[in-house]
Amino acid sequence: MALAVRSFLLRTASTSHFFHSHSLLSISKGLENCYTIHMLQELNSQQIEAVYHIEGPLLVLAGAGSGKTRIVTSRVAHLLQMGVPATEILAVTFTNKAAEEMQNRIHSLAHHRVLACTFHSLCARILRADITSLNYTNNFTIYDEDDTEKIVKECLTQLNIPVEKGIVKSVRSQISQVKNDLLDIESMANAHELLPQIYRLYQDKLRNYQAVDFDDLLFLTVTLFREHPEVLQKYQNQWSFLLIDEYQDTNAAQYELVRLLAFPRNNLFAVGDPDQSIYSWRGARIHNILNFQQDFAGARVITLEQNYRSQNTILQAANAVISHNTARYEKNLWSAKGAGQKIGLFIADTDRGEAEFVIRTLKKHHRQNVSLGEMAIFYRTNAQSRTFEDLLLREGIPYIIIGGISFYQRREIKDVLSMLRIVDGGADFLAFQRTINLPRRGFGAVALNKLHQLAFESNLSIYPLCEAILERTIDCTLSQKQREGLGEYVKAIRTARGMLHAKMPIHEVLHALIENSRYLEHLREDPESYNERKENVAELISKAATWEEEREHPDLCNFLEELSLKSSAEETLDSDEVVRMMTLHNSKGLEFSCVMLVGMEEELFPHVNSRDEPHQLEEERRLFYVGMTRAKDFLYLTAAKNRYLWGTPRIMRPSRFLYEIPNEYLEKLHQKAEQSSDGEIRLANGTRVEHRDFGEGIILKSYSTSLGLTYDVYFSDAEIERSLVGKYAKLRVCD
Repeated sequence: MALAVRSFLLRTASTSHFFHSHSLLSISKGLENCYTIHMLQELNSQQIEAVYHIEGPLLVLAGAGSGKTRIVTSRVAHLLQMGVPATEILAVTFTNKAAEEMQNRIHSLAHHRVLACTFHSLCARILRADITSLNYTNNFTIYDEDDTEKIVKECLTQLNIPVEKGIVKSVRSQISQVKNDLLDIESMANAHELLPQIYRLYQDKLRNYQAVDFDDLLFLTVTLFREHPEVLQKYQNQWSFLLIDEYQDTNAAQYELVRLLAFPRNNLFAVGDPDQSIYSWRGARIHNILNFQQDFAGARVITLEQNYRSQNTILQAANAVISHNTARYEKNLWSAKGAGQKIGLFIADTDRGEAEFVIRTLKKHHRQNVSLGEMAIFYRTNAQSRTFEDLLLREGIPYIIIGGISFYQRREIKDVLSMLRIVDGGADFLAFQRTINLPRRGFGAVALNKLHQLAFESNLSIYPLCEAILERTIDCTLSQKQREGLGEYVKAIRTARGMLHAKMPIHEVLHALIENSRYLEHLREDPESYNERKENVAELISKAATWEEEREHPDLCNFLEELSLKSSAEETLDSDEVVRMMTLHNSKGLEFSCVMLVGMEEELFPHVNSRDEPHQLEEERRLFYVGMTRAKDFLYLTAAKNRYLWGTPRIMRPSRFLYEIPNEYLEKLHQKAEQSSDGEIRLANGTRVEHRDFGEGIILKSYSTSLGLTYDVYFSDAEIERSLVGKYAKLRVCD
């Protein structure tokens, strides 16, 4: 093994520029030790080449599951073994967790501590030492989001601009963009017309308070290096070797920081994968990694294509999909784990049918000894979780939502359900208190306390009291704004009650209530979260519509009661034996034995906002690629032909991404069912089904009657045969 190591180093010497203080003899000295032999035994040839690259810029294209962390830590450990001082090595990544893991692994390999940190913590360290050059004191305070929003409010007030929650978040977001993109404030397109004036005042206030915001950590460090080259040179001399993880996620400020620190040695070791660049919405620039060879003269590129996570069929399908993108390096993942099972494709008739298939499949794999903790459901938007949560709760399958909160615990869902409680009963003061100012109607704590006391004194519930105040049968002093706001609120509730009295569907009542109460205007006050929260409200309307279809005598009281029980049934689960649910963005960096990737339909995935922008469509495809490559053993893709959106059934089209997967990698599970002449789904003879009363059975025969598609089913547990009308029997297909 030692001879092989020396041979490898001699071969790579012609392509690697070794720094002057080390000869090949000193590099190879001691390579016979157990650590080196053990390390090399665990690495493939491309990984070894990356680990033993010494001087000059190198880009490691680390495909999904290719052992990136091992390469990064092994390379640092190797530099340390060669005698490079730990103080001359800097490793930068994006999260504190990743930085801590990197530092611990390096210490376990080489028994040295190197500086492994995030971009922001690195910049804070630099500014603490040298920010005085920018006329700040080095004991500056770092303001969080709440602090910076207060400063923005101060600026707006001072400039006589109406202070509203929406404008505060919008201006704060635009200031952040200016700093992270290193933009000229005057050139900001689509910005508030007074943004340059607000920005300058905002920065003056931060300086006066001897404070910086989170974005300033990057922005001011770049400014410091540009304006004070002697400070930059100090850090260039301090760190001879730079290692940047997740390079595809760098924004403009992070890129410039790396470029400045690496010069003139350019001993830059960048690791990343443009095919996993999915964060442009928060400033990441894919061209930073695509232009690496142009930005750093003489740069080498090593591609890691062997995947240690997934079965080969999953990888070949993912390769086929991502090959449709143009903004990428050519790369084809492969695995030595074998072909594995084909990717399951299931296109259901409805979104409910899609969810039922997903739950059945999870139960099947659990019976086959796949733990619940090794199963995950991925979706494009958080609103899609609701249908799956309903069925998981019904089946008693524990789950947890990663990077978010349960559908029924989301603020906007609680808001709308509170309004419905006022419609249903009118006595819930907490529901009234929660919703009267959505949007603002001028009812502060004093006014609400007054109403609460008046309700007690007049022996009336809150809603009848509001009606009496407006009819002036009860005296209550209100401002004009409060009286107008209360009138609007009561009118919205009264209209909804009238619709219910007229036997109109609950989902239509809910739609009208949201519109008449101007609730969406309240959501627009936070432009960053508006689209997601609006989608969640739309999903609640869809929930109401499907709930009504499944009930013989649906009424609002029962609807609210069922949702309250769902909400209260959810508990925090510490056990690993829970199904993980998450958006595709939150899935990056994770892996599961069985992955259910749902909602594979046009306008859901790819998202409707990306359909007219080629670069956004490519990012959606990268997001699909990331989701696919999280699966180790089993991958299922699901879609629905019909889906409720805003309480209205819509005909959906399969995602274009499904057509980019060669048929040889797919098993079309939905083809077990045929379409009957009257439009219903016809289940094949011999299909195992489950009935809520009779248990499991087998379809013996299917035929059409005046009532619709009918089945003769033999139920083995009860030892009976029954003729059942399909649309009423609600048979569930068993796996």
